[in-house]
Amino acid sequence: MNKLSPIMLAGTGSDVGKSLIATGLCRIFMQDGYHPAPFKAQNMALNSYATPEGYEIGRAQAVQAEAAGIRCHTDMNPILLKPSGQNTSQVVVNGRPVCKRDACEYFRKEGRDELRKVVRDAFDRLSADYNPIVMEGAGSIAEINLRESDIVNMSMARYADADVILVADIDRGGVFASAYGSIMLQDESDRRRIKGIIVNKFRGDMRLFESGRRMMEEICGVPVLGVVPFASHIHIEEEDSVALAAKCSSVADGKVNVAVVLVPHISNFTDFDSLELDPRVNLYYTADPSELREADIIILPGSKATLSDLHYLRRRGLASAIAECRHEGKTIVGICGGYQMMGLEVCDPDGVEGDISLQPGLGLLPVRTVLTDSKVTRQVKFSFLDRSECCSGYEIHMGRTTLEEGASPLNVIEGGLPDGCQADKRCFGSYIHGILDNLAVVEYLLQPYVDKAETVAVDYAAYKEQQYDALAAWLREYLDIPLLYKIMSRK
Repeated sequence: MNKLSPIMLAGTGSDVGKSLIATGLCRIFMQDGYHPAPFKAQNMALNSYATPEGYEIGRAQAVQAEAAGIRCHTDMNPILLKPSGQNTSQVVVNGRPVCKRDACEYFRKEGRDELRKVVRDAFDRLSADYNPIVMEGAGSIAEINLRESDIVNMSMARYADADVILVADIDRGGVFASAYGSIMLQDESDRRRIKGIIVNKFRGDMRLFESGRRMMEEICGVPVLGVVPFASHIHIEEEDSVALAAKCSSVADGKVNVAVVLVPHISNFTDFDSLELDPRVNLYYTADPSELREADIIILPGSKATLSDLHYLRRRGLASAIAECRHEGKTIVGICGGYQMMGLEVCDPDGVEGDISLQPGLGLLPVRTVLTDSKVTRQVKFSFLDRSECCSGYEIHMGRTTLEEGASPLNVIEGGLPDGCQADKRCFGSYIHGILDNLAVVEYLLQPYVDKAETVAVDYAAYKEQQYDALAAWLREYLDIPLLYKIMSRK
């Protein structure tokens, strides 16, 4: 195949849909016989993923790699910022946490050369093996106050000699001003690098924007590669917690009602995507104790601040509601931070999360947790209880959990390592993210309630592949892919 220039999807702002379009383009290039790879120099997200080598990257780049048909690697997201408090983030470099920084400290000019070298080296390694590189910017490319410290948007495009496609969100309004302003606020050389615009998240009759498309091309001086409608029928895993606002938040008749406790520092909520798609299940997110009491199954999710969220559960009356549900025989499940909360206590002697050194847990499982600076990141194969099926998932956590004498682990990881704990059939927890992507686990979880909804379970891996193909077909319908290839071929 001929060598294509890298392409960068840059935004007029945050949450304009760059990640989704990048995912679709990765699939299209793979379908067309290329060997693409995603790249985002710096990402900010609480939803992360463990690479096969046991390092940590943003979930979006792992999804994009999956759409491209390749294994994910830290070079696809060399810097990951994981918000951990007010204006504070854990900084993950090449898959390993290196420090905590406040926003002002991180974005200062001093020390940026070191990070700039990290992302450029990662890009160089990636571009030597893949063609093309589908790059993604972050936020808006028009934040001129951050231009000198930029390592992810136009400065990265210049280094990679990438063609830039501007993604603008029409749904939020002001699409002409945001597209024109984003282009005109660039200096002359960066402005020439922008080769087209994608208008994303269109609603309504497409014909109504035909004149608008021509006007945008006239004032911006570049072609509009397409106007992409809202793809509400396509389900791709998301990494940004703003996506939770659009999810279900109430119980439903004729379904197994599964409530995910909406804690302030929820992480890796993609753990529940497969369950949400199961036709037997109504999955909803709530921080309301009365709504929690109506569920059949309650899940405590992962958290970036376990102690803070544990305090939140008590302050909001959620802890007592969970205890009542447990007493009534409902199922309680914890994943990662949620598993830690279900134990007898959570200790933080070294101040990993802050000033609170110890809090009693919910007392649902006979385990104790000590938070530590060292982070476990790995993909795992495991057996669930006494099931014969080989299950898979990944771990990303800071902390060591020990079982009280006589307590039963939930899983056995390849090599004989125990994971998690089970009090009984309706009360258990695990460190493994993605545990609910395994059919054996889901069937066990739902078995006490299946008489409420008799339907066939979903093969989640096959479903994801179908959705990547559906996204590629959607973009082919609304984007001028031949023109995109012409741009990337420098013809």
